[in-house]
Parts: sequence; structure tokens; C-alpha cells
Amino acid sequence: MSEARAPAKRGAGWLKLVGVALVAFAFTFSLVPLYRIACEKVFGIRLEGGTGQARAGTVAAAGEARKSRTVTVQFDGGVNSKLPWAFEPEQLTMQVVPGELNEAMYFARNDGDRAIVGSATPSVAPARASRYFTKTECFCFTAQTLQPGEKRDMPGRFIVDADLPDDVKTITLSYTFFKNEDLTARLGAAQASNAPLSAP
Repeated sequence: MSEARAPAKRGAGWLKLVGVALVAFAFTFSLVPLYRIACEKVFGIRLEGGTGQARAGTVAAAGEARKSRTVTVQFDGGVNSKLPWAFEPEQLTMQVVPGELNEAMYFARNDGDRAIVGSATPSVAPARASRYFTKTECFCFTAQTLQPGEKRDMPGRFIVDADLPDDVKTITLSYTFFKNEDLTARLGAAQASNAPLSAP
């Protein structure tokens, strides 16, 4: 009786082994289309055939489309009423390619009768574009000192991020200069202490 059961057990074990092998083969075979779908949907890469190589033409076309996009950047500048300076952009607009470094120039002149320290505050509009607008070099990073009648060109370098939403076509970069009262007072005190004594 036990001898009759042994072949039956061996036959059932053999069937299980064949079943596991078939399931493993089917799973492995299904990985190729699943990999292709994941590449296309998640990473935006289209694969040709079963070679696993990205279609270079599609990637290059996407890169060219990004480079052909331009965004208009408008420039604005002004001063607080306590600051006797002239301050304005040297260009009103610029066409920029997202992802590329750009430079804009501003002009400042001290119309006062003494040295004044000014600090610039930038703003970007629309507000949601500000996270895609990066200033890499700016006169707003430090306080600026102008002597009476002094004129100065002030460069600003910036990059508009390539991930800027497509519906944002125009960005306005604006600066307002304020009189830095504390630094101007210190400058005045330092200049007064260095002034030569007047003859009696």
C-alpha cells in the first residue's frame, strides 16, 4: 500500500516543479514589456524593439524643443523717496532661453550732495515664477555705496529654470533701492573723522 502511494507522491511533486518552472518563465517573459512601459510612462524614454536602447531621435527632438522655447523677461527699477538716486534698467526686455545664463545691466547715479549707501530689494512676477528664477550674481547681494554724482553700471546675472511652466511666457524682474540708514550714518561718521582740521 505504501509502495503504491510513493509513485503518486513523486508524480505530484514532478507536476509542482513543472508548474513553478512555467510560472517563473511566464514572469520573466512579462518583464520585458513591463520594463518598456515603465520607461515610456515614468521616464519618457521610448525603447526600440527589444534591444533596450533609447530612441536617440526622440530624446534629441525633446532637447531641441526645449532650446527653441523663449521667455520674455521685463526689467523694472526704482528708488525709495528717501534715496536721492537715479536707478533704472539699461534694457526694458530680453528674450531668454530657459536653462541658459543671462546678464542684465542696471544704471545708478547718486544725485545727492554726500556719499550714500543703498540696498536693493528684488521681486519677481508672477509670484509662482520666482522659484524658477535664480540670480547667480546681483548687486542686490551687497549694499552699494555711491559718492556724490557717481554713476555706476550694475550687472545682474540670472537663469530661468528649464522647468518653468509652459503657460508662463513673461517674467518681470523688479528692483527697488532703499537708503541704508545705518550704513550711511557710519560712512558719514567715518568720513567726518578723517576730514582734515580747518585752519583757524
